[in-house]
Amino acid sequence: MTSRLGQWALRWAFLFVILVGVSFAGSKSHAAPYAAMVMDARTGEVLHARNADTRLHPASLTKMMTLYIAFQAIQRGEITLDTEVRITKLAASEPPSKLGLRAGQKIKLRYLLRAAAVKSANDAATAIGVAISGSESAFATRMNRTAAAMGMRNTTFRNAHGLTQSGHMSTARDMSVLGRHVIYDYPQYYNLFSRRTADAGIATVRHTNRRWLNSYKGGDGVKTGYTRAAGFNLVASAQRGQERIIATVFGGKSTASRNARITELMDLGFNRAPSRATIRRPNMGATIAAAPAETVRGNTQPATNGGSGKTVRVSGSVTRSLRPHARTVPEVVLAVNTDGIMSVLEEALEASAAEAQEAVAQALAAADATPDTAPKARPANLVAASAALDGPVQPEIVTRVSSSGERHWGVNIGRYGSRYEAERVLLKVALNEMSTLDGSVRKVIGRSSGFDANFMGLSRETADLACRRLTARGTPCFMIGNEG
Repeated sequence: MTSRLGQWALRWAFLFVILVGVSFAGSKSHAAPYAAMVMDARTGEVLHARNADTRLHPASLTKMMTLYIAFQAIQRGEITLDTEVRITKLAASEPPSKLGLRAGQKIKLRYLLRAAAVKSANDAATAIGVAISGSESAFATRMNRTAAAMGMRNTTFRNAHGLTQSGHMSTARDMSVLGRHVIYDYPQYYNLFSRRTADAGIATVRHTNRRWLNSYKGGDGVKTGYTRAAGFNLVASAQRGQERIIATVFGGKSTASRNARITELMDLGFNRAPSRATIRRPNMGATIAAAPAETVRGNTQPATNGGSGKTVRVSGSVTRSLRPHARTVPEVVLAVNTDGIMSVLEEALEASAAEAQEAVAQALAAADATPDTAPKARPANLVAASAALDGPVQPEIVTRVSSSGERHWGVNIGRYGSRYEAERVLLKVALNEMSTLDGSVRKVIGRSSGFDANFMGLSRETADLACRRLTARGTPCFMIGNEG
């Protein structure tokens, strides 16, 4: 009897060991693979990489592309921030994390953007995609075209939210590239990714990675992601002085361990990156691969206009800006009284070319018919202008037309360790860019992670021009203002 009990005990012990072994083996097989990349955001230089080209599940890092295309669609006029988006059954049925949208309800696009960027809401992401392209599959096609134009060679998107789906894969390198495009292509919207809370219309949403943003100096984005298949993912960016680093992690074991690892990678990036570097903005597609840093951006891919099926094509970037040749004008000098300049301009604007030509001819004839006496001293209120002696004369009137609109925009030129340093940089930049920043207000904003140096009170066009001029000189800059 005792021997039989002993045999049964041995059998049960052996079976228990087998089951435990299978359990451990199963848990190990489900562990998400690890991958990482650190990039100098200013130049795109890779400072560290590990398994960076291994295709893995991106999870909600996918929403960076969803939001990028939304910003693109707004810029192209396909949709506006105030467009009322009708929520489909597909969007309303998405699993958490979600905003809590109901099928049939309408909500402004600006609220969906905030929910997707800050809360990482899956229902909001699907609603954005359907609103722009008409269906989830059509939007995924556009996502893949945009990824290809960015050079994301190992990425395939199947949905707008990033929940695990067969074939929906990306890499640490590709997500770093995407994060860099978000920062530099649409700086006016980038602050969405650093908002700790945001009004999403039907609820106030809270950021998914507040702890890291609050703890890391200069941290200001970009996007978290988690699924069981992906592990804990994060594309993060931080700026300190002239330096900006992007770090990407796939396959973190927990939020805490992922944040600790991203902090190590960020520190590594700031230690390895040069203090100064010429900013080379990311390019879209091979057609502008050789474009200089200050070239206007463009896109060669087709863009679907809402759900109407109409295709909008953008021809590409402007590789150079051709200036008109100066008109050949015979040399003659006429004296014009400055007190009458405005009235002369007004009359010239209203007169036809023939009338203007006749007036000039009569003036010249009158000048020739007037006998010269003793030369007189040049009056102080006279200025010189050019006219023609022979041939047809077309008057040239140069005016400056302002289309700036309201001056609710500004530019940020970095975050600094002290108010004094921020003010010093603002003054230096203001002196170097007097023509562009004239009329702006220098403003230092204190934050827990440093002091932001801003120029405020600019129009959108002036702010964009200022940023392009500053970045061409190696000064980091992004626009701030009416992103919605």
